[in-house]
Formats: sequence, structure tokens, C-alpha cells
Amino acid sequence: MKTIAAALFAFAALLAPPALAEGEATWASIRPDIFGEKPIDEEAVVGLTAPARAEDAALVPIDLHVALPEGDARRVVALTLIVDENPSPVVASFSLGQGRRAFDLSTRIRVNSYSFVRAVAETDDGKLHMVRAFVKAAGGCSAPAVKDPQDAKANLGKMRFRVFSGTGRDEAQVQIRHPNNSGLQMDQVTRLYTPAWFVQHLTVRQGDEVIFAMEGGISISEDPTFRFTYRADGRPVSVEAKDTEGNVFRQQFAGNGDG
Repeated sequence: MKTIAAALFAFAALLAPPALAEGEATWASIRPDIFGEKPIDEEAVVGLTAPARAEDAALVPIDLHVALPEGDARRVVALTLIVDENPSPVVASFSLGQGRRAFDLSTRIRVNSYSFVRAVAETDDGKLHMVRAFVKAAGGCSAPAVKDPQDAKANLGKMRFRVFSGTGRDEAQVQIRHPNNSGLQMDQVTRLYTPAWFVQHLTVRQGDEVIFAMEGGISISEDPTFRFTYRADGRPVSVEAKDTEGNVFRQQFAGNGDG
């Protein structure tokens, strides 16, 4: 039976589109560096929504959905977002305060070439669970910044906070003004590469409770933006970010979006 299964697997690999087959080979090579030999299953613990073909490779919308089955007492404590073919595959790692049974998180990322995008959830029993989507995009990590560099520096670290109503649940969005340079973008005037400079640490709190914290890399898009579910219970929401040059940005917002 094992021989038959191996033969069927090999045959399926031959029939798979080249990009898909290459993507799985890339995953096999990078997975040990990210998770070691720890098993990863594909249990439906986390959902991932991504466009099959991105309109803008430097601004690819990604939605993560934590939804544990009814009766499952576990909580998701961490999410890791990965783009196999990016120069730095780990886009970001998110830790979820207190663990979550249900949580949605959206952001925008850079995708450098046709690639699998993966979300790996860790539950509080230490197990890993993965979901993936194939995204057709190219050049996202080397695409020039949209904002003027001088304007970007003048508004560095400014934050916007928005609450969404009428969606049937409490949602908010925070955006941080930052060029989030990948290190692969070329200055169109000097023809030199712009050094990497990005938001590396982010913590969003509601009162004293951490909603989520992020360790990010070069693949988060310019002006990092995060939309997330939370409880609009009147407690203020505070945001703290730190970039790779040691700049720290802090701001507090009314939890209902006023002020």
C-alpha cells in the first residue's frame, strides 16, 4: 500500500502546475528553519483569505480567521504568516493576548513572486495547524514606495485608529505611517538600494489587556495597517510600535473610536 501511495503522490506531483510544485519544494526547505521538526497538521483552526491574483504585489490584502470548532476548549495563542518565495519568508508572527477562540486579523503584505501564503496557528496545547493559499503576484518586495520619502519622514509614526460599525461585530483598524522599506527597493534618483527600515515590534492593548503583539519583517506593506476584532467595552486602545532604527511610537485612542 505504501508503494502505491508513493506512486500516486509522485504522479500527482508530475501533474501539478510548476509553480505549485516548486512552492511545496520551497516550503520543505524553509519549514525546518521556522518550526524545526515539530509536526504541523491542517486541522481547520485558522482560515486564510488571499486574492488568487493580486492587483498590487506590494499591497496584497490578507485576512486571518481564528475559529475553533464548537466544544473545542483550546485557544489559539499565536499566528505566523509566511510567504514561501519571499526573500524573508516569515512575514510576521502574532501573539494573541489571553489566547483566542475566535479572532479576525487583516493586514497588507508584499509578495515577491508566485507563491504559497501560509498561516500557521499554535494552540495552547502546543500543536501547530496550517492553512495555505496560492497567490499570483510579482515584484512586491522591490516595488518603489508610493509615498514621497520626505513626506514619509515628516509623518513618521503618526497613527490612525478607526472603528467599524454595522458589521455585526466589534472591529477596529490601526495604521502606522512608516515607509517599511524592504531593503530591496531602488532609489530612482541615486540608483542605490534603500536600506531596510521597518516596524519590527507592535503591541495593541485594550486597557491592560494585550489584544495582539507582532514581530514583523520586510514583507509588511508600507504604512502598516491592521484590522482586528475586539470588544468595544469602553476601555481605551493603546498602540506601541518600534522600528529597526530604535524609534518608538505610542498613542492611545478612545475604545469607541471617538477622539
